[in-house]
Amino acid sequence: MSSSPLAQFLKWEKEIPQQLFLRQPFNGQWKTWTYQQAGDEIRRVANGLRSLGFPKESKVALLSKNCAHWVMADLAIMMAGYVSVPLYATITASSIHQIVEHSEAKLIIVGKLDDYSPQRQGIPGTVVKLGIGAYGIDEDHSWEQWVMQFEPLQEVHPWKGEDLLTIMYTSGTTGKPKGVMHSVGNFDATLTQAIGELSIQKHPTLFSYLPMSHIAERMGIEMMGIYQGGNFSFPETLESFPKNLADTQPTHFFAVPRIWAKFNEKILEKLPQKKLSTLLAIPLVSTLIKNKIKKGLGLSRAKQIFSGAAPISVDLLKWFESIGVQILQAYGMTEDCVYAHFNRNDNNRHGTVGLPLKGLSVKLADNGEIRVKCPGLTLGYYKEPELTKELFDEEGYLKTGDQGEISKDGFLTITGRVKDLFKTDKGKYIAPAPIEMKLLSNPDIEQVCVVGMGVPQPIALTVLSASGKTKTKEHLINSIRKTLDEINPELESHEQVEKAVIMKDDWSVENNLLTPTLKVKRNEVEKIHLPHYPKWYNTDGKVVWE
Repeated sequence: MSSSPLAQFLKWEKEIPQQLFLRQPFNGQWKTWTYQQAGDEIRRVANGLRSLGFPKESKVALLSKNCAHWVMADLAIMMAGYVSVPLYATITASSIHQIVEHSEAKLIIVGKLDDYSPQRQGIPGTVVKLGIGAYGIDEDHSWEQWVMQFEPLQEVHPWKGEDLLTIMYTSGTTGKPKGVMHSVGNFDATLTQAIGELSIQKHPTLFSYLPMSHIAERMGIEMMGIYQGGNFSFPETLESFPKNLADTQPTHFFAVPRIWAKFNEKILEKLPQKKLSTLLAIPLVSTLIKNKIKKGLGLSRAKQIFSGAAPISVDLLKWFESIGVQILQAYGMTEDCVYAHFNRNDNNRHGTVGLPLKGLSVKLADNGEIRVKCPGLTLGYYKEPELTKELFDEEGYLKTGDQGEISKDGFLTITGRVKDLFKTDKGKYIAPAPIEMKLLSNPDIEQVCVVGMGVPQPIALTVLSASGKTKTKEHLINSIRKTLDEINPELESHEQVEKAVIMKDDWSVENNLLTPTLKVKRNEVEKIHLPHYPKWYNTDGKVVWE
């Protein structure tokens, strides 16, 4: 068997059978599996999958929040020789139906979910369901039953580099999901290169909570941990998240900008900035305070801390640095398997997404679009030959859809999305992303979408942060107007933001205005609010309420 995620797991199962592999909280208590215990359970479930007699390379869908069984299910699908199709845990019934049907999945493994009953209606009747009883899922086939009924599978599937391993449907800020195909070799190329270059330690301690159906968590946490013989812990609920993270104290940690902003807000609630700055200015006290904050967050042992999936403001990065937390921005996509750009602990430049891994060729097209070529590039979109053709240019580079600038020494800065450009009715093109980043430096704002079709100047649709919602209208008007006054002089005259509109409802995954990785779905926000732009634009005052 060539180098593959499964080969790596089998190696650790043999070499460190008694070492901790998985920790899952149930009712506040951690249940644990060693490599040997998990291996035994995975082999029995893999045998159960085989017993159904599906043809070779059949697709198996996986619908669950991150949990110990997610990792075991993924490995069981590999052992049986099938292709995994992970689904986001928050996905709607109609999207489940679309993806399960499109991918031709024969079976779906259903694990930890918030509310399965509406989602269940989206699973076509012909698809076999395997429910995990530990999370209250009761289906015709039961994970626990299979573990008792089947012997451990001995002859596991011999994966080769060119074999299709998984189809990952992009959540997409636009349009219907596309199935990104990745081979064993794609995963292996990214992991071996990144682990070496980023000096990832052996046997890391990991905390997994961002969707594993997203490439960043799947590669940066799940697969990296399997390759390095790590152990994984998971949160039980959103409420227990801080406690579960503090209990784990991972050696590597990955978050998206929204989560960093929340951490920042929580710390400042307990320790206002003025007091914090005073304490950090006293040498002896400073170290104590930093250590206490890091331990409280769960980051006292973290050697590498990454942020990705969306841009993060430089102000926030500097603030975390002031409390001794160095955050490294990284940039990759589902389509390049995160064979990508990373800042490094010893070479970190704020505002950039760092340097490319060796073996990644990067160029900018005439319109500033970033294009990349590497051994991690997708085999294409499943059953979509036309879309696959459009994905690559004539030299075989992947068109990322992102725009950027590259410094003389190779650091990449993302400046926006090609598709996000919009014209105001003055006929001038605006790139919203850099303006949005500047607005997000205001702690009263949690989300922002800069728009402007059909009005003379851009306007900023804003959602208040938790702390913003506690402030008076007068405070908010002054605070947001001050931010506009600060940023507008730095912008070209046609880019200057005329108004900030405060939205009455939050944007969330549930109302389909955020992707599962918490990026704003611009086209969905625009669909709802576009007709109101002229009215808001012509309302008096710099700050208006929806």
